Amino acid sequence: MSNPHEKIKLIATNKKAYRFYDILEKKEAGIQLTGSEIKSIRAGKVNFKDSYVRFKNGEAYIVGLHISPYEKAAHFGHDPERMRKLLLHKREILSWQGKVQQKGLTVIPLRMYLKGPWAKLEIALCRGKNIRDRREELKRKALKMDIARQMSKYK
Repeated sequence: MSNPHEKIKLIATNKKAYRFYDILEKKEAGIQLTGSEIKSIRAGKVNFKDSYVRFKNGEAYIVGLHISPYEKAAHFGHDPERMRKLLLHKREILSWQGKVQQKGLTVIPLRMYLKGPWAKLEIALCRGKNIRDRREELKRKALKMDIARQMSKYK
């Protein structure tokens, strides 16, 4: 059972995820890492660019997650772009794998954080937005900002 007082330290967020995808479901997953990778994560050297989750042989892997090599790791460094296994329950993996195959959805990482001593990844089941949806969202955001600006003048 998780401790409600356990410290969570945000390491990185995938800012493009909310712009390009509609988020349907979210899950927390652990990541299988090497020693130099966790040290780089604690230093905040993580990039989500073009990363996604792939299902293979009943297991989930994160692909394209860039964790920069740890400078002080001498010759025991790691490959920054390697596939890393995600630690999820079998039923969660099979459920999302079925949805991805049937409905044309994708699974992407949203954010990485440290929960106590462990690195965790928040992943989401998503559907890609088309250009029209993104433009409408930008128009709504601009309109909302204009209204807020006008309201602040009359205070």
